[in-house]
Amino acid sequence: MPSRKALVRRPSPRLAEGLVTHVERTPVDPVRALAQWERYVGAPHAHGWRTVEVAPADDCPDGVFVEDTVVMFRNVALVSRPGATSRRPETAAVEEAVAGLGCSVNRVREPGTLDGGDVLKIGDTVYVGRGGRTNAAGVAQLRAAFEPLGARVVPVPTSRVLHLKSAVTALPDGTVVGYEPLVETPSLFPRFLPVPEESGAHVVLLGGGKLLMAASAPKTADLFADLGYEPVVVDIGKFEKLEGCVTCLSVRVRDLYA
Repeated sequence: MPSRKALVRRPSPRLAEGLVTHVERTPVDPVRALAQWERYVGAPHAHGWRTVEVAPADDCPDGVFVEDTVVMFRNVALVSRPGATSRRPETAAVEEAVAGLGCSVNRVREPGTLDGGDVLKIGDTVYVGRGGRTNAAGVAQLRAAFEPLGARVVPVPTSRVLHLKSAVTALPDGTVVGYEPLVETPSLFPRFLPVPEESGAHVVLLGGGKLLMAASAPKTADLFADLGYEPVVVDIGKFEKLEGCVTCLSVRVRDLYA
């Protein structure tokens, strides 16, 4: 079986200062958030993934949302240049971590901006949210990095949510799932399944039909169970207050030859 690893980064003590764009700010208890994060990290570990902890970034309130700092395709890591300037110091330790795992490393460079949360991979198709945090130059640099490896890059307009993967993710069979009021162009996806809750649009594939998802979407969990999948439910309510979801708290890194 290929080695399966997930990059994670523990939340900063300054987590409550994290950026919010499409929601109103509400208080976040860092101690309870840390407890939720520890349970989140335990979920993939319990299902055969090795978690690799990136060096902490205590001065970066949003550093726990490690997905935004790097995009993986095959054995290539594209280290992002976040659209929010306050988040750019987060990337150095992530680059060191992926290089330590043996990945080939590329970087998004000025004037490009790219957040990993804007990138949804389904097989060799790479959907990229084009909106507030990811610009045209960032999309072009992602295309230059991944198309030679066989990727097909598809830009997706994104303005109703922070990132593309705030609106949609995909099931193991490639069906895109999303909360329809937040999905601007569902027709871009060959198969689209609307879900009844906003946080139900976010799943992390753990393998074997297991779906890591938020406890705040029980109706969607029932829907996925009816489809034959096994929901693995975690409470990430403190991170949802900062527009976080299950996808943005980790980056899956498979064996280089998987």
